[in-house]
Amino acid sequence: MKHFKVWIIVWVVFSLTALPALAAKDHGSVMIPASFSTLAEKAKTGVVNIQTVKTVQGGGRVYRHFFGNPFGNQQGMEDFFAPFFNQRPMNRKEQSLGSGFIISKDGYIVTNNHVIKDADQIKVILYDSKEYDGEIVGTDPMTDLALVKIKAKNLVPLKFGKSSKADIGSWVVAIGSPFGLEQTVTAGIISAKGRILGSGPYDDFIQTDASINPGNSGGPLLNLEGEVIGINTAIIKSGQGIGFAIPSDLATGIIDQLTESKQVSRGWMGVAIQNVNEELADYYGIKDTGGVYVAKVYEDNPAEKAGIKPGDVITEINDQKIETSRDLTLTIANLGVNENIKVKLIRDGKEKTLKVKLGKRPDNDPETLASMDGYDTFGFQFKPMDDELARHLGYPQGINGLVVTEIKPETQAARSGVRQGDLLVEINHRPVTNFAGYEKELNKIKKGYVARMLFRRGNSHVFVVRFEK
Repeated sequence: MKHFKVWIIVWVVFSLTALPALAAKDHGSVMIPASFSTLAEKAKTGVVNIQTVKTVQGGGRVYRHFFGNPFGNQQGMEDFFAPFFNQRPMNRKEQSLGSGFIISKDGYIVTNNHVIKDADQIKVILYDSKEYDGEIVGTDPMTDLALVKIKAKNLVPLKFGKSSKADIGSWVVAIGSPFGLEQTVTAGIISAKGRILGSGPYDDFIQTDASINPGNSGGPLLNLEGEVIGINTAIIKSGQGIGFAIPSDLATGIIDQLTESKQVSRGWMGVAIQNVNEELADYYGIKDTGGVYVAKVYEDNPAEKAGIKPGDVITEINDQKIETSRDLTLTIANLGVNENIKVKLIRDGKEKTLKVKLGKRPDNDPETLASMDGYDTFGFQFKPMDDELARHLGYPQGINGLVVTEIKPETQAARSGVRQGDLLVEINHRPVTNFAGYEKELNKIKKGYVARMLFRRGNSHVFVVRFEK
């Protein structure tokens, strides 16, 4: 019995002394790491505070979408009072704060574009309070990334990790200078990945509940190994505990380009695309809704030269499966200019493979928007398309079809989602170019049967609507 009691005491003592070690090492079996202090101490030498003096003109895409002045919107007050003094608000110099992190021993630093945009002066402050003048190497407003250089040696850089290997729910640490409070460390988890926030065409944010505030922008989001898996970049004004970071997998390629050539060049096919929904899949005889529908092919661009046509459905790029338009956009953007790629697509229900030599993505995509004569059996009024109407509605010259000019209330047309200005181009896979052709195709459909109409909206969007005759 005595030996049993001794054994119990030994077991309890061992268990209690072993708990801290388990908490510190085995992240998979406990809820909270024992401490972030070792990670914070190791990473602090690579995190910098960035102070700028700039003329107030607004920030980049992400900045305008989420932020105002971190010290209060004083410019808004000037805008309000300016009309009473018959003058326009004047540009003024303003100090702003941000963060960044060192990626090389010789002074290359990553931050956000909106932190240093239009800066007249950039000051970089290291963890030990040493100050350096910063010089902009290159920027990429599309992703809100920037590369800055200081004249320094033997710095301690942070290393990048793979954001693709970071799981939702895993622990992360953010380090930066919120509201100018340097070397602030906060911890949380990855709340979500692949967030699209409407700030640009390459939205692919990591969402985290690690505290991120104005001044954190440009600082690192670290995993428990101390690797940078994200660049903190955005918060939602009214949100608490919701921050966003650019994933490292997206950032590293851009940073490499900025380091080598001071600018970013992205691959470009020259197509307007949209996701394949069930109606489009059924209309074109596609087995599932995976793939991307080519709504428009821009003239004299790589896709047209390679033989890609409107109505094609792209399913793979270089043997990589394409499920959504976002997949295609990010895949092509990460490929090099003049690179030859293999495009697998479906045309008329058959698979086809084409080789495309990519071009350089233009600064402004050639997209245009549409806006805008008795009623047919479904409740539409149409007008044949002509060049003047095409120019007015934003359609390409020479396009054929019937434009919706009026929709009768409380009809199938009114319930269909079709709008004025939409262009009817096909009925049951048969082209429609005039009233005679339209009536001919309608007459082929018996009462009680379905007419499947293919509409085009603007310069790039197509959709199918079913009507029962």
